[in-house]
Amino acid sequence: MFALMQSAQLESLHLSVDPVTGLKAVIAIHNTRLGPALGGCRYLAYPNDESAVNDAIRLAQDMSYKAALAGLTVGGGQAVVVRAAHVDSRAALFEAFGRCVEQLDGRYITAIDSGTSTADMDCIAQHTQHVTSTTAAGDPSPHTAMGVFAGIRSTASSRLGSDNLEGLRVAVQGLGKVGYALAEQLHAAGAELLVCDTDPGKVRLAMDQLGAHPIACEALLSTPCDILAPCGLGGVLNWHSVAQLRCSAVAGCANNQLTNLQVADQLERRGILYAPDYVINSGGLIYMALTHEGAAPEAINEQLLRISQRLTGIYAHAQAEKRSPARVSDELAQQLLYPKE
Repeated sequence: MFALMQSAQLESLHLSVDPVTGLKAVIAIHNTRLGPALGGCRYLAYPNDESAVNDAIRLAQDMSYKAALAGLTVGGGQAVVVRAAHVDSRAALFEAFGRCVEQLDGRYITAIDSGTSTADMDCIAQHTQHVTSTTAAGDPSPHTAMGVFAGIRSTASSRLGSDNLEGLRVAVQGLGKVGYALAEQLHAAGAELLVCDTDPGKVRLAMDQLGAHPIACEALLSTPCDILAPCGLGGVLNWHSVAQLRCSAVAGCANNQLTNLQVADQLERRGILYAPDYVINSGGLIYMALTHEGAAPEAINEQLLRISQRLTGIYAHAQAEKRSPARVSDELAQQLLYPKE
């Protein structure tokens, strides 16, 4: 466990259980140099405890990098609440988690993530003020989608020579809150949509409302398109899947898209431009952090638009050095988090 923490440069790892509600929670705090750790709370089933801990650690590290490159005064953290087959009271479960967050005395601020909702955040808020994405604060998903859309335009400009998306084939993998909101914006911009999701109802909705073309989930990665937008859970890009890709660029909202940095190098060798996930999907974190600080909507929107500029700079840096944008963005974030004295 300590070796895992040291490898990720994690500051602390907190494990909590509550026999009354059945709570099993992991809170990973990666880096607080720039401010208190802010990161989502996932509520998912995991095959084992080790998988839950690994997920929390990787996401906490991504949140640190995301916050640093976005210029936010927060650090990176992540919580995972392990989803059991049966829970007597979901509200009581998240109230218990709220008490866990409160015990950290502000070192970690929690927020919505995969499997959780604003209603869950409202339960947490009954026991701690160190929470955002409540009903009052608002769901960050539309802001994540807004940032990813801006990032896709800059990716298209860098790879295809124009940020005009009309007529481009964009394959959206996953139609959750962010994925569907992104698909709506792409449709409005005139893009041709190829979509897949494990929920056939979401696919039908995209077909009816957005004129999307349904693709089997197992076939989407090998389907010819201009831009692939992974918008589901992480780990979609590995040695095998990248070999199948028939796209010019990968730019989506999913976290932890790469199984490792060597896969980023493989994308680079294949001439596929990769938008570092924690850069392009930082809109939600920007919204959560600035909302928690009480920032005006205008200031938040201004920060969201900078995602496109940030990606363009990373692409130019990567092209000049003939390296993957993933390696460039990692190094830029590390310079901010671990400055040389």
